[in-house]
Amino acid sequence: MKRMMLVLSLTLISMTILAQSRFPAVDKSPMDMSYYPANYPILKIQDKASEPLLARVVYSRPQKNGRQVFGELVENGSIWRLGANEATELELFRDAKIGTHRVKKGRYTLYAIPTQNRWTLIINKENDVWGAFKYDPKKDVARVDLPVVRNGDVLESFSMYFEKASNNINLVIGWDDESVRMPISFF
Repeated sequence: MKRMMLVLSLTLISMTILAQSRFPAVDKSPMDMSYYPANYPILKIQDKASEPLLARVVYSRPQKNGRQVFGELVENGSIWRLGANEATELELFRDAKIGTHRVKKGRYTLYAIPTQNRWTLIINKENDVWGAFKYDPKKDVARVDLPVVRNGDVLESFSMYFEKASNNINLVIGWDDESVRMPISFF
């Protein structure tokens, strides 16, 4: 009887603790991930991966929500975390060339300085940072200037993906009516 009472008491205590636990609200800027090759983990488990894993980007996806993005929400000429929440992270699985810079395989944070006609993309060796509040230019590995392309369609969600190009891949970044392409070649 004592054992049964103990089990019942522990069960009630556990239920009370669980009832008091709450999951956090869903983030307004959900985290997303893109691979090159696209859908690599799925291809890998299906034994359909025809190319090696070269790159992955992890980022948060803010929404336009009727706002003017570039020049207002994202200030021209100011450092931007390239998304929302945690700063965007790029992982390279092989040594690469980005712009004129050799970048060793590894995990990096991406920042941007957007202007009306070009963005400066910054590859930085600091990881696991929130926003750009403690951005340290001394930890930059590379900076690449990219021309802005005005899209015909408005992109509601900030988005990133990799596309295959002739001898390299491009990291395509877009939001609102703007996009840029950062070429990456591998050794």
